[in-house]
Amino acid sequence: QVQLVESGGGSVQAGGSLRLSCAGSGLSRYCMGWFRQAPGKEREGIATIAVNSTISYADSVKGRFTISKDNAENTLYLEMNSLKPEDTAIYYCAAGSWWLRRCWEYVYWGQGTQVTVSS
Repeated sequence: QVQLVESGGGSVQAGGSLRLSCAGSGLSRYCMGWFRQAPGKEREGIATIAVNSTISYADSVKGRFTISKDNAENTLYLEMNSLKPEDTAIYYCAAGSWWLRRCWEYVYWGQGTQVTVSS
C-alpha cells in the first residue's frame, strides 16, 4: 500500500507558476504520474515518470510543466510555468506498477490539490 499526499496547489494569475509536491514512501519502485480533472471533464494524464526515468508529457502541458522525482526524499514534483486558465483543475499524483520495463495501471492515488488560474 502506498499513501500519497499532494501539496502546493493554490490560486495564481495567468502566466504565473506553481510547484506541486507529492509525498509518499518507496516511490522509487513505482511509475509516478500527475493527472488532473477539470469540472465537467474527464481525468487526463499530464506527466509521467517511469522507474527508468523515462518522462512523457501531454501535449497540453509540454514545454510548460516539468515532472521530477527525488527518490531519496520520496517526493514527486510538478513544476508548472506559464499557467493558463484552462489549467484550472484538481491535480492528483498517482503510483503504478513497473513490470517488463513498462508502466501499468496507476492504482495508488493522492487526495488531490486544487489549482486555479485566473485570467
